[in-house]
Amino acid sequence: MVHFCGLLTLHREPVPLKSISVSVNIYEFVAGVSATLNYENEEKVPLEAFFVFPMDEDSAVYSFEALVDGKKIVAELQDKMKARTNYEKAISQGHQAFLLEGDSSSRDVFSCNVGNLQPGSKAAVTLKYVQELPLEADGALRFVLPAVLNPRYQFSGSSKDSCLNVKTPIVPVEDLPYTLSMVATIDSQHGIEKVQSNCPLSPTEYLGEDKTSAQVSLAAGHKFDRDVELLIYYNEVHTPSVVLEMGMPNMKPGHLMGDPSAMVSFYPNIPEDQPSNTCGEFIFLMDRSGSMQSPMSSQDTSQLRIQAAKETLILLLKSLPIGCYFNIYGFGSSYEACFPESVKYTQQTMEEALGRVKLMQADLGGTEILAPLQNIYRGPSIPGHPLQLFVFTDGEVTDTFSVIKEVRINRQKHRCFSFGIGEGTSTSLIKGIARASGGTSEFITGKDRMQSKAAETTGEVCLKYTLQGKTFEDKVTFPLQPKPDVNLTIHRLAAKSLLQTKDMGLRETPASDKKDALNLSLESGVISSFTAFIAINKELNKPVQGPLAHRDVPRPILLGASAPLKIKCQSGFRKALHSDRPPSASQPRGELMCYKAKTFQMDDYSLCGLISHKDQHSPGFGENHLVQLIYHQNANGSWDLNEDLAKILGMSLEEIMAAQPAELVDSSGWATILAVIWLHSNGKDLKCEWELLERKAVAWMRAHAGSTMPSVVKAAITFLKSSVDPAIFAF
Repeated sequence: MVHFCGLLTLHREPVPLKSISVSVNIYEFVAGVSATLNYENEEKVPLEAFFVFPMDEDSAVYSFEALVDGKKIVAELQDKMKARTNYEKAISQGHQAFLLEGDSSSRDVFSCNVGNLQPGSKAAVTLKYVQELPLEADGALRFVLPAVLNPRYQFSGSSKDSCLNVKTPIVPVEDLPYTLSMVATIDSQHGIEKVQSNCPLSPTEYLGEDKTSAQVSLAAGHKFDRDVELLIYYNEVHTPSVVLEMGMPNMKPGHLMGDPSAMVSFYPNIPEDQPSNTCGEFIFLMDRSGSMQSPMSSQDTSQLRIQAAKETLILLLKSLPIGCYFNIYGFGSSYEACFPESVKYTQQTMEEALGRVKLMQADLGGTEILAPLQNIYRGPSIPGHPLQLFVFTDGEVTDTFSVIKEVRINRQKHRCFSFGIGEGTSTSLIKGIARASGGTSEFITGKDRMQSKAAETTGEVCLKYTLQGKTFEDKVTFPLQPKPDVNLTIHRLAAKSLLQTKDMGLRETPASDKKDALNLSLESGVISSFTAFIAINKELNKPVQGPLAHRDVPRPILLGASAPLKIKCQSGFRKALHSDRPPSASQPRGELMCYKAKTFQMDDYSLCGLISHKDQHSPGFGENHLVQLIYHQNANGSWDLNEDLAKILGMSLEEIMAAQPAELVDSSGWATILAVIWLHSNGKDLKCEWELLERKAVAWMRAHAGSTMPSVVKAAITFLKSSVDPAIFAF
């Protein structure tokens, strides 16, 4: 590959996009983002620049404007076809024009056209959006600025009208000719404990002694090799809150944008529940397309996407309850199943499945996910075992709306829990299929872990829920005096949420919903599949002699591999295990109330590194004893007393056998108690990754040790010289 210096494309043409600057304002659970694309025409001819970039699928884009040589031009949201026509007409008449639109096949890809940029002219194009932020299991608020856009696979019959089909230049990240800067301001009435990131940041600057406001900046030199993630920790994240917002002053009552809107945030500290022992049919759909052989990111050379997905899958297989049913599908251009139909989870079927998973490779071609989904949905249901579908994919599909539509059609049959693998995963696909079925989504990436005075009248919101026969209640009182917000943040979020239920793209949206989606988009000012922003500078009237010189802004390609893996594999899985009822179309999303596992990272291995980084086809674990211990657990939750366990414990097999209490006849019982104590002693910081395995082990011990369990546990703790509390076995 030829490498060029300076701001040049691969055809040695100057790149008009010079920099991207982002300002983020986070208030409680909502982010407001302003992103400015700075262009400059250094050539001697007028230019048209075309830039394709990623956005989070939950982003509500509501503003687009351009500042051209000191003149501000505010865009208008129009019907998409009308906006495109007006753009072309303006260019042909010698005017300057700017067009912003979402991709026709996916909600997480946008394109920006800058037309008739005169020689020597500078233009700053700014788009604004708001987004509700998700919470991690440990209470961290997660903001992600997408920076990586991977190529998407176009399956047969998919839309040809996607901006991803345009052959824009792709260059190594080190040769990318534009820069990224970001400043984030965070405000919370509950106080800000800390801010972490997967990218280098400036030190956190607190803007007041009470630490209710803070600011961080992205360090210079970001290479677009990973999305920029912020993890914000509030001091009182479980405290409920309500924000009441005034509507548009000139809008008639009875319209979404005219009436006051309220946003209620509940994140109750719900006690841990015990999962069902046998209920559920668990089907795992594994992406084995060629793109899964790509690295997770460009930060290291140790981890491929297919490896990360296999590691997560093996951990979930080990966590299944005895008596449930399961199956594994691999898909690419074709698909294949581990078993002809779902089988009962036993030691034998688990071992057979593990053997097949270890041999899995990214060797099935393109990302044809529709066919295996349809095959799964056609299968007969198992009485008493509601279907839970787990999808592992890098999301490199062009027409995401077709896939989401298929999942939505079958939402009464199942819940879908989706895992996006690697940097640049399609948030539209991963979040969309989970939302359509009442499931949850997670992203596995290579990265570091890390009011005004009230009026007299007030309102009250109360959340009541029952768990294990106990009733819990959370209340919040708030003033009934709406706050003015020039950005109408809550109204825009509400509009975006409604649009996500109706807007399934230009091709897949039912005719009955198209008009509603278009009208809602135009009324709220939030862009949709049917609308686009168009800005025209009519003061410029210079007819173009011949066609404009077209400049496609290059995108980065990730050539390296990943950093240590951050796993969040048990979040949606735990929710599935807790569910013993079929899905309901009317079920609320409840994102903040689902059980989510904490996430951690070690320096030398992935948390669920069940496949060796040296050889992805064999379970060679090196010195990773935690992973070895998990791998050797039996399907029923027990461990066998053998040389493998002895090596993990750092003792000889003879020494362990000699210490076995006489009252415990079964050697597997002794091995299992030792293994559980070892987990609590040596892997307590990673409990979120093995707690379901441990529950199976303890349940098995209670059934087999009986009344001898307290004395045996005491003997095991003494033997291992551990300080673990015997109460972990809940005698």
